[in-house]
Amino acid sequence: MPSPQILTVDLGERSYDIQVGHGLLDENPAFQALARGRSVAVISDSNVDPIYGAKVEALLAPVAHQVVRIVVPAGEASKCWQQLDAIHDRMLEARLDRKSLIVALGGGVVGDLAGFAAASFQRGIDFVQVPTSLLAQVDSSVGGKTGINHARGKNMVGAFHQPRLVVADTGTLKTLPSRELAAGLAEVIKHGAIANRAYLEQVAVDMPALLACQPEALARAILASMRIKAAVVAADEREAGVRAHLNFGHTFGHAIEVGAGYGKWLHGEAVAAGMVMAADLSVRLGRMPAEQLDELRRIITSANLPTRAPAWPVDDYLRNMAIDKKAEHGIPVFVVLNGLGHAATTRADEALVRAVIADHLR
Repeated sequence: MPSPQILTVDLGERSYDIQVGHGLLDENPAFQALARGRSVAVISDSNVDPIYGAKVEALLAPVAHQVVRIVVPAGEASKCWQQLDAIHDRMLEARLDRKSLIVALGGGVVGDLAGFAAASFQRGIDFVQVPTSLLAQVDSSVGGKTGINHARGKNMVGAFHQPRLVVADTGTLKTLPSRELAAGLAEVIKHGAIANRAYLEQVAVDMPALLACQPEALARAILASMRIKAAVVAADEREAGVRAHLNFGHTFGHAIEVGAGYGKWLHGEAVAAGMVMAADLSVRLGRMPAEQLDELRRIITSANLPTRAPAWPVDDYLRNMAIDKKAEHGIPVFVVLNGLGHAATTRADEALVRAVIADHLR
């Protein structure tokens, strides 16, 4: 078996390992050990299952009681009650039980949906994250956030449910479309912006190699981002404090996703534009010099990501942000930067927020 890099998310009895390496779906004793003797539901989407579904089934079938592949339509629209119900129906039809295992094979949508299926099926069963997109490998597969979308807001229905293992096979990124790769780079940039300026500067240097899918650059970015995410989750599992910093750019970004209709803007694209607005808010609040906003904007642009939001009425943005999960009594709470590499949360005067939004529309 290829020797993976191992990171541990330290959550006491809920601790788990993250494996990062190439070829981890070809041979993987730790993954097989979790499946041994169990019924396994491999949940994937219509893009990923034809590429990797049979490979994962071949890995687990020799040790599992049975392997059931469940495929949902690709895209953000699948994070809904209908697909969740269809997954549960298929699992019950196959007679899965409380000792069964779910494998989330795919990007962030599949990870969130399959994770919530695991959290809610018979009051909670084990699951393994097998992220196949860059965004999922650097961010959404770690931390136990699971859920589906509501027509009024992103990720409004869900649960904290930690995986038993995360298997990040960097070889799966070679089949990732360029737009999806860029969307994942938004979360890479975010981690540097909130926690480690030196890492952000390294990402800027590595950007051509990252866009070219160079294995060394990708592995470096994935490991560094996962270290940041794992440390934050270990310190604040349920987002009572510092974990909120991981939502930098997301208050504005989620408003874009909801307003456009799920899937029109990829999550990373919306977060990229949202980070520019959040950084501008930071400058206007006197927390960050303007030249650092320019630096962040240049890095986002170099990743082939948008820095401006759709030209909708400002009131539409404010309405969507009022039901963001971080909002308190309908008043948005923003993640801002006290300079690159240092995040904080704050409220802001509505007139100031309006001005920021208006200045960053296409």
